[in-house]
Amino acid sequence: MEGRADANKLFPQDLERLSKAQKNVQLAYNNEPLCSLRPVKPSAEIAEIYKRELIFGPELFFGITLSEALPDEKILLIKLSEGATSLHGCWHPKWNEKNAAVMGEEKETKLYRALIDYVDKTLFEYKEDEYEICAMLWVQGETDSGNKIAASEYGWNLQQFISHIRQDLKNDTLPFLLFQVGHGKVVEGMRKVAQLDPNVALITQSNVASSANFYQKMENGHYNYEGMKKLGEHFTEVFLNHIRD
Repeated sequence: MEGRADANKLFPQDLERLSKAQKNVQLAYNNEPLCSLRPVKPSAEIAEIYKRELIFGPELFFGITLSEALPDEKILLIKLSEGATSLHGCWHPKWNEKNAAVMGEEKETKLYRALIDYVDKTLFEYKEDEYEICAMLWVQGETDSGNKIAASEYGWNLQQFISHIRQDLKNDTLPFLLFQVGHGKVVEGMRKVAQLDPNVALITQSNVASSANFYQKMENGHYNYEGMKKLGEHFTEVFLNHIRD
């Protein structure tokens, strides 16, 4: 998830919490220079459409709340994102032109390979005993939901994705935290993978505003400040209570 939440809506208490978190949380974001946790600048297109100077995704409040819970840990968040991309095409670990063509993504970046390369590049300066890869957060599924073939194969593709990530990052039990996005067969696939794999946790969401797992959105369906903040904090809750051990 790139995220479209407006960072200008952060309250003074949010900024104070962020300032404290910056002491022990770093962010590697889309090949930009490594920095302390912060909102990021949108692309020129997103800035124009959404009238945003700075944006954030779930990583911002995930990092803030994780820092508050683990103040003595040094934390590095590595994020690679590109909006409107599919697991069937761009993100598939066994990319092939036929699958990419189904999604109209033949000429798009092969994002699975780009992700692995980005993690390797970011961690290159550290020795293997100087860090631990603790979990991966996955917020994706809308694009696949809009295609019958991709939607029907989403569960299998997600299993393959997780298996290859664990293999390439040399962690056979790497925890995965999934957020329920999309609909239909895509959500069914997420639920099945979470049921079969004890190291996969699915964060569900509801369209009922009074529900505890309702996340506020803008009119166009992207999560607003309130929804994105809640999602980041919920990721931390699930990580600490269900995944960390």
